[in-house]
Amino acid sequence: MTKSSIWLSGKEASKVLSVDEKYLEFLRERGFLKPGSHWRSSNEPEQLPWKPKVFYFISGCKEVIEHWENNNVSHDLIAA
Repeated sequence: MTKSSIWLSGKEASKVLSVDEKYLEFLRERGFLKPGSHWRSSNEPEQLPWKPKVFYFISGCKEVIEHWENNNVSHDLIAA
């Protein structure tokens, strides 16, 4: 079992959180997931500045996703 207080890549996080990687990207771009507390960018020089790899803080992201699920908001409605 994966600990929820660790940082994972988008692909790994989407599996652990049972959501699509594009959904995580959407939440990040719309400001639902905050930089530093929910996600961070890789500082690897070969990935900067164009498309740095993103890492997600699992427990923080889980709280946001559960909030939307507990309020009966579908992923489609958030994305609309």
